[in-house]
Amino acid sequence: MTYDPAGHQLLTPVDEEAPQRVMRLHELGLGEGPDPEFDEFARKLAQTTGAPYAMVNFISETRQYFAGLYTPSGSQTGSDLDSAAAAAATAEPGREMDRDHGYCPHVVVRRKALVLEDVCDYPRFAGNPVVDEIGIRSYLGAPLIDHTGTALGTICVVDVEPRPWGRPGLETIKSMAAELMERIHQREGRLE
Repeated sequence: MTYDPAGHQLLTPVDEEAPQRVMRLHELGLGEGPDPEFDEFARKLAQTTGAPYAMVNFISETRQYFAGLYTPSGSQTGSDLDSAAAAAATAEPGREMDRDHGYCPHVVVRRKALVLEDVCDYPRFAGNPVVDEIGIRSYLGAPLIDHTGTALGTICVVDVEPRPWGRPGLETIKSMAAELMERIHQREGRLE
C-alpha cells in the first residue's frame, strides 16, 4: 500500500494480482484501446444510474484504461469532466489514468463494490488526487471478475456533486457488472 507522507493516509492498495490480470487482459484483447461496445455500455450505465460520467475500466500494474467512457456531452475524451470541475480541474483524464488516481484500484483489490456518496466523508478517500485535480465528489463502482477468478477491472460512475446512491445504486452497479461480464464471456467464446 502507498501512503500520503503528509497526511499518512492509506491511498492505493498493493495489487498482488496485477501480473495475472495483465496476462488475462492480454488473452482477452482488453484494455489497450477504446471499444465502441464498452462506450455504449458506459452510456447505458450512466443513463441507468443518472450519473453524468461512467466508465468500463481495465487496470494494469501502473495504469487504468477506460475502454468504455461516457461523459455528459456524449464525447469519449473525458475533457468535459475537467470543465465541470472548473477551478479545480488541472488534469485531462481522457482514456488513461495513473493507477494511484481514483477508486477503481481499491475495488479491484477488495473484489467488492464500493459506494462513496461523498468522498469527502471518508478521510481514506478524500485525499485521492481525483478530488483536487478533477473535482470528483461521488463514486459508485463494482469489480469485473471473470470465470477464472481474475478481477479484470471495474465499471463505475462518478459525479462532481455528492450523490445518494444507497442500496439501489449498489444493487444496480453489481447487476450491471454481472451483465458486462456475461458479454465479455460471450466475446471470449467467439474468439475460441
